[in-house]
Amino acid sequence: MGGWIVLGLIIVAVLYAIMLYNGLVTVKNNVALAWANIDVLLKQRHDEIPKLVEVCKQYRQFEQETLEKVTRARSAVHDARAAQDIGALGPAETALRSSLGGLFAVAEAYPDLKANENFKQLQSRITQLEDAIADRREFYNESVNVNNVRIEQFPDSIIANAFAFRAAKLLHFDAAEVTDVDVKKLFAA
Repeated sequence: MGGWIVLGLIIVAVLYAIMLYNGLVTVKNNVALAWANIDVLLKQRHDEIPKLVEVCKQYRQFEQETLEKVTRARSAVHDARAAQDIGALGPAETALRSSLGGLFAVAEAYPDLKANENFKQLQSRITQLEDAIADRREFYNESVNVNNVRIEQFPDSIIANAFAFRAAKLLHFDAAEVTDVDVKKLFAA
């Protein structure tokens, strides 16, 4: 009788360990999925920005420096995304959002450009992508938080250490990302 009890306890312990392992796999894969969702949106925005710059270039007097800032910032985001460098992505995103804001502010001085249907569509599309990226960043950080908490909690930590589950990095952004936008400065650019 005692042998059956011990065997029953071993089976329960093994099943519990399997449940913990599967739960950790789920949260780890949710982090990867959340990153992939951000990556898709970053790629879409990456593809739209050259179209916007090209429309702006059609207006010969449009400021070249503004276009170059957008292009450099776009390249930095692309490089961080391609390398999956979460630490570099935040500052690159900040620079891109700032340069796009400057581009849209400068466009206000060009009524023909502002009225251009392609420009309006691209501006709207990029704005929609920015909103979606912000939502996905929040979801990513929530997924990372769940992952990191699970691998530190007991008894999950035992399984996490045994199977080398690792903490994921949160997306952090520059202070400029969380402060109010200086609209006056954008119009002066």
